[in-house]
Amino acid sequence: MTRLHYAVDLSYQIDAPGADCVFNVQAAHTPQQLVVSERLNLSQPRALGWVDPQLRNRLLRLQALPGLLRLQYEATVDIAHHRAVPASLHELPIAELPGPVLPYLYPSRYCESDRLHAMAVAQFGRLWQGHARVLAIQDWVRQRVRFASNSSVGTTTACDTLASGVGVCRDFAHVMIALCRALNIPARFATGLDYGADPALGPPDFHAYVEVYLSHRWYLFDPSGTAIPMGLVRIGTGRDAADVAFATLFGPVRSQAPVVSIQSVAGSDGRPAELPWHTPEALSTDAGQA
Repeated sequence: MTRLHYAVDLSYQIDAPGADCVFNVQAAHTPQQLVVSERLNLSQPRALGWVDPQLRNRLLRLQALPGLLRLQYEATVDIAHHRAVPASLHELPIAELPGPVLPYLYPSRYCESDRLHAMAVAQFGRLWQGHARVLAIQDWVRQRVRFASNSSVGTTTACDTLASGVGVCRDFAHVMIALCRALNIPARFATGLDYGADPALGPPDFHAYVEVYLSHRWYLFDPSGTAIPMGLVRIGTGRDAADVAFATLFGPVRSQAPVVSIQSVAGSDGRPAELPWHTPEALSTDAGQA
């Protein structure tokens, strides 16, 4: 089991007449991810917690008054990954997919799987269907897209990224998701933090990765290759980045760069922390089925 502690500090200057804000920074509750403790501080009152009934993301929304708005959140999380031998994982016929998984077969705002269908079939259609084919898609994305900070904007799609050949973690995720869906493999966008990222890429930050549905369970993939999958604390999941932005702001707002930290910590029994490491096993923080 891995125990991780992370903290998020967000600051905004709200201009008159105020703004509506929706935040998605709280650690998700999953069968394999236990939120041991957490603390939330807001510089303004009137916040309302809400759990999305479809995606199960833990959202916080508030009407911010003019002035400074500061959100500070920290959590300690235990992750007991489900582990599987990759060769044992297979793709499922559409008829066998649970209903809640079906939306992750369709094109979405940033993942134009319909436009990439012909290319995906030509590139990956003859490969053995299962974890190995998904891994081949991940490796292909890493070879075709170069990571570069500030190389995309909020409207960049999977097709845009393939055309430019450059992107950040969310762009890698969108391309991999679109290619999987083009082959009828359910794939979704997930957010966490970039534990294990090279300091040369900058300070710790929010991180986008991919979950693919194989053998009745969602498995983790990090197409950008910048983080350690075992160190991904799940915050939110959705069809693409539009569903899981860490902050969605409506109104006159001036933002400061988020301040994020994450570290491995010792368990309550005093045992040394189990540092996340790269493993050849397939990892999941999901209970199975949907």
